[in-house]
Amino acid sequence: MRYAYGVTSALLLGGATLSLLTGLPAGAQVAQNDDKTMQAITPRVGAPSSFADLTHQLQPAVVNISTRQKLKVQGNGANPFAGTPFEGFFGSPEQSGPQTREAQSLGSGFIVSADGYVVTNNHVVTPEGQGVVESITVTLPDGTEYPAKLVGKDAASDLAVLKITAGKPLPFVKFGDSGKARVGDWVVAIGNPFGLGGTVTAGIISAVLRNTGQGGAYDRYLQTDAAINQGNSGGPLFDMRGQVIGINRAIFSPSGGSVGIGFAIPSEIASPIVDRLIKGQSIERGYLGVRIQPITNDYADSLGLPHNRGEIIQAVEPGKGADQGGVKAGDVVLKVNGKDVTREQTLSFLVANTPPGTKIPLEVLRGGQKMTLNVVVAKRPSDEELAEQTFDRKKGGDAMDKGEAKGTGLAEKALGISPMTITPQIARQLGMPEDTKGVVIAKVDESSDAGAKGMERGDIILSIGNTPIANIAQLEAGIRAAQTAGRTAVGVQVMRPGQPPLYIGLRLR
Repeated sequence: MRYAYGVTSALLLGGATLSLLTGLPAGAQVAQNDDKTMQAITPRVGAPSSFADLTHQLQPAVVNISTRQKLKVQGNGANPFAGTPFEGFFGSPEQSGPQTREAQSLGSGFIVSADGYVVTNNHVVTPEGQGVVESITVTLPDGTEYPAKLVGKDAASDLAVLKITAGKPLPFVKFGDSGKARVGDWVVAIGNPFGLGGTVTAGIISAVLRNTGQGGAYDRYLQTDAAINQGNSGGPLFDMRGQVIGINRAIFSPSGGSVGIGFAIPSEIASPIVDRLIKGQSIERGYLGVRIQPITNDYADSLGLPHNRGEIIQAVEPGKGADQGGVKAGDVVLKVNGKDVTREQTLSFLVANTPPGTKIPLEVLRGGQKMTLNVVVAKRPSDEELAEQTFDRKKGGDAMDKGEAKGTGLAEKALGISPMTITPQIARQLGMPEDTKGVVIAKVDESSDAGAKGMERGDIILSIGNTPIANIAQLEAGIRAAQTAGRTAVGVQVMRPGQPPLYIGLRLR
């Protein structure tokens, strides 16, 4: 079971449902929970008085998954008294090198075919760190155990497929359509929390399209208050038709146990990936070759955009799909192939789930004007290849100490920063090309909004209000333009040596 601690707001589905069920017009001046209205829509015949029949039908296809692992440990990791005065009684100095120990993991899964294909989470069958899974065992509800073969796994989506051979047809379940799930729908979770096999819990869908703030192409879940705990990982989340609409993956839990906030991978994401893993095919994801960042409310205000809409392009990789399609750093992507970019439906999610080779339109905001760019989605590089693109540089400060801050003092007064025109010498000491254009920050008032948002000495302001700058006069001109327009914030593009540019909305004071 994985834990998630940063949870953002989700898009809750609703809209015209009330008017469709009751005949009341949308926006009618009647309380949503008016007694007469509720009598008309409160479930009667269809309300579940018991989940027993549903559970009896589905439980035979839900299994327990256990692994035996060999983990590498450093030093006296095998010594239970390591680090205590009794350490010397166990082991010797010669045993302080890497050693191994055995470990086990427990999780849940479900059978998706009569010939024994089993779906679970990748983290259930993958050891953390430098470990090796020596064996995987699948246990059916009747206690029958089968050795399992790992058919395929995908770390990005946290999905894995196993295969067992029983010599007879096995009970199995099918995926349903999580896209039809609504907030308030009943759901049932079956799994093996804390090794307690065949545990059944029920609840409702608390949110759909839930973003947990962990980032990535698949940070979009069904949230439920059906109790799930450690060991439920990989188990199914059923709707009232007995269809698998989610795979339980994580919980929000300051205490370590269920507090009624659980997350399941939607079936609309899981099902296509499982199909490819069963067929032995690799998982290909879309890639544009851009670095992105979400838009803060302050930066949205500086652009005159509504909150929770769009993401900013930090940088564009030369020669990739975005670059070839004309995307530029500073563009705000509003739509991908006609779908709005929001916190719940991110640019990463939309692109990653687009087949490589597909040509799609991007609606972007550039310089206050909306435009449509056509880009061809490429295949996403491996995590190892992406990691090689990152690097670190050390900053110097002698040249900045000798530099001279100029200007009228407007930047200090309005933004709380002391600017300095960047010189070739300063650029070199900061690890930047000598021809870098912009304004370097010599000092930040910690009580200002710039200080609160982490700006610091050595940061370089490349643009203000999406207009590139090369000196302090241009920086001050951008501040005056924002003040004249009556804006409460101004957007700046900031480069920190060794990192991609960031777009920050700074409150004017």
